[in-house]
Amino acid sequence: MEDTQKQAVGTISSGLLPDTLVLKAIDFVYMQLSAWRDDPSRPNEQTENKLNLQLCKFLNSRARNDFPMVLFEHEEYQVGHAVVDISALPAETTTIGAKIYAIYDPIIVLECKRLPAPSRDRETEYVTGGTENQGGGIQRFKLGLHGANHDIAAMIGYLQANTPNYWFNEINKWIIQLSNGTLKDVCVWNTTEMLEGFKEDPNQGIATCRSIHDRNGRVQSKISIFHLWVKMSN
Repeated sequence: MEDTQKQAVGTISSGLLPDTLVLKAIDFVYMQLSAWRDDPSRPNEQTENKLNLQLCKFLNSRARNDFPMVLFEHEEYQVGHAVVDISALPAETTTIGAKIYAIYDPIIVLECKRLPAPSRDRETEYVTGGTENQGGGIQRFKLGLHGANHDIAAMIGYLQANTPNYWFNEINKWIIQLSNGTLKDVCVWNTTEMLEGFKEDPNQGIATCRSIHDRNGRVQSKISIFHLWVKMSN
């Protein structure tokens, strides 16, 4: 396990953006996904909420020794009543860029989704909830409901069927359909928002890629989303 972790260091941050505590937190989460999945003491849960809570507990347990500058919180209130699944907060007040973060201020938020979605009518929920239900994963970041104060965020995909490459292509297909109007949404989409930089570690059953999105309404800046996927059976 130690050798695997050493090899994984920098897989997210290397060559993409300046190395910051935010990117180190993303790297840390990515490195822990397969160990969490394979933990023999982990109850075999399938629902998203229970998986989120399990993962958050595991991340905090590992962070005590391996990443003590960050704590992980299950559910973090965002705009209005919106709640993002997991947040990472500094263990002590710290400065990132020109901004001071207290222990109450998330340095990054992470939204988690099952793939496939639990029902046919929610098939595209990783990306969008459509015009009626603003519960789509990427959609909420575009609307500023999640991560309004951040330029970098992450999404965790629990792959309960099919391969990472399948979902990379399927999600990009949905984004293309949103950009040409085949799928309807409250957001404006563009093909420049498609996932890119796909990397897979088939031995660990994990994969990562990245996307950059325009935001609509209350937030003007773009947001970079790192997608961290784990095959739930490997």
